[in-house]
Amino acid sequence: MDDYKIPPQTRIGHVHLKVSDLNRSLAFYQDLLGFELTTMYGDQAAFLSAGGYHHHIGLNTWHSKGQPPAQPHAVGLYHTAIVYPTRKDLAMVLNRLRDARYPLTGASDHGVSEALYLNDPDGNGVELYWDRPKELWPAKEDGSLEMYTRPLDLASLLQEADDDE
Repeated sequence: MDDYKIPPQTRIGHVHLKVSDLNRSLAFYQDLLGFELTTMYGDQAAFLSAGGYHHHIGLNTWHSKGQPPAQPHAVGLYHTAIVYPTRKDLAMVLNRLRDARYPLTGASDHGVSEALYLNDPDGNGVELYWDRPKELWPAKEDGSLEMYTRPLDLASLLQEADDDE
């Protein structure tokens, strides 16, 4: 095998999810999380974006309309991770979730990032997070990255949303 490495500019373009109820999923991704609807394919699919991109999230009921959620202990998507540009942006979405009484499944400080975890209406895992600046990422003595999972200080995060208001 050669030592090909994927170009550093490569990025994940979008996630496309099978959902049971398109309107219910739109209420979550569009109304609660704030993604913008870019287009609909009839009443079976929707494409959503942040900032005018053609789509970051696709939702469809082509093979899943009315079906139960995927089994939690089966092969499949673990979660979709949505990165926010700043800690304040993450705090703002936490406020929206609290106001809507939408349950979190977890909240963690990973050293490199702070993350909120929840499930969408179909039980698909969703991670909402922000990355700390790279120069603040924890490193081991050998220089390799040291990620960890510690409880996230939600009170501190919520204080971020209150600052400058």
